[in-house]
Amino acid sequence: MTRIITLFCIFIAQIGFSQSAESYLEKIRNNEALLTAFFQQMPKGGDLHHHFSGSVYAEPLLERAIAEDFYLNLETMAVSKTKPEKGNWENFSSLAAKGKLDYYEQQVIQTWSAKDYNGVSVPSDDLFFDSFQKFEPTISGHFAEGMLELKKRAIAENVLYIETQLSTIPCDMNVSDLTDFNSKLRQAADQKDEKAVLKLLDELYKSLQKKDAKKYADNFNTNFLAKLHKDLKIDDEKFTMRYQNFVLRFMEPVDLFKNLVIAFISSSESKLTAGVNIVSPEHGKTSMKDYWLHMVMFKYCHSKFPDVKYTLHAGELTLGLVQPEELTWHINDAIYIAGANRIGHGVDIAYEANSYDLLKYMSEKNIPIEINLVSNEFILKVKENRHPFTLYKEFNVPIVISTDDAGILRSNMTEQYVLLAKRYPDVNYETIKKYVYNSINYSFIQDASVKKQLLKDLDSRFKAFEAKFSKN
Repeated sequence: MTRIITLFCIFIAQIGFSQSAESYLEKIRNNEALLTAFFQQMPKGGDLHHHFSGSVYAEPLLERAIAEDFYLNLETMAVSKTKPEKGNWENFSSLAAKGKLDYYEQQVIQTWSAKDYNGVSVPSDDLFFDSFQKFEPTISGHFAEGMLELKKRAIAENVLYIETQLSTIPCDMNVSDLTDFNSKLRQAADQKDEKAVLKLLDELYKSLQKKDAKKYADNFNTNFLAKLHKDLKIDDEKFTMRYQNFVLRFMEPVDLFKNLVIAFISSSESKLTAGVNIVSPEHGKTSMKDYWLHMVMFKYCHSKFPDVKYTLHAGELTLGLVQPEELTWHINDAIYIAGANRIGHGVDIAYEANSYDLLKYMSEKNIPIEINLVSNEFILKVKENRHPFTLYKEFNVPIVISTDDAGILRSNMTEQYVLLAKRYPDVNYETIKKYVYNSINYSFIQDASVKKQLLKDLDSRFKAFEAKFSKN
């Protein structure tokens, strides 16, 4: 890192810079190499839309699978600690003995991430979403290694803060006696009867309280997250990390609500668990069927835990992925019903009903949009002028730039800013700098002193960065 900075300073001195960082950026708009050098050194604040498991690169995960001699499914490239009964599985030591390890290593990396992806042979959304389950066994029990990898990489590219989605609440709470609520909730949701849904959720909430939902939240906060965070010394003068609990869209309503309640309890009682989210493919069958119901669930939990912040994946959809009428209401409901504090992706905003009014509302209420340029291009094939970035900018919606899943996508924060500057020439240096500050100002950090210190550090880093462009 020091050598890169030194070379960058020598380069600036050799060409006799006397202009500002802003004027220099305008000169290099069409040169990706120069943009990369510029944004690699520029302070980048925080990464607010960040999936823990999708941000760890595939190589260390594969190394772990080989070292622990996992079994590999030779068709799907999924791994397992024990040999499943069905499928064509072989452990890595056996593949090595047969001289096949190198071949399968390449296949695994290409399946677990976008490495060498050619955009033709495999639909990008399938490759992306399917990869998580395939490498998940290599992450379970190894969160420390992943957290340290993410911290090291963030520091190397001048990122001060990560707000990652990490949820491993060990919930074995038996809710089999509550499964009749699944059909009741869906029946009420089909009629868009919010009052009936809220009444059912209240009954369900009381039952979960009796089953001691708080115990699971406390266990996660104290025995897992707080201990891991402290033992690894994650927070220091160079870097800070906070965490979002999340729920999975494909779960049955009772199971999802159970986990959502625990996530809200967890976030309400720990300064490390900064907020709550909902994940997994938005266009999935259950996700689409229960989307409105999920938004009402968030509304209900907000009534019980009004201080807990939450950001929602909403509008990660595009024309052709779902029916046109399904593009008109997801962001609307995430904001007007669920009351989201931030929106993740928001790609379908141009199709949303009364989109201008919605954008004005987001601007007036300071509801930021988390822009993920590489992710949206890879998964949804949405980029450049098709991307709604300019629409959000036109309506002064607060914007933050994020990576989403840098490990799977083989990307980093620097690349997001390179694409931003190259594709949108009307976005000047001061605007980009504003987006960087947004990533701290709109973070869910609960401790005001921590946020204040991060902003102070950002001021100092920008001062040092911009000084590189003045005369010696």
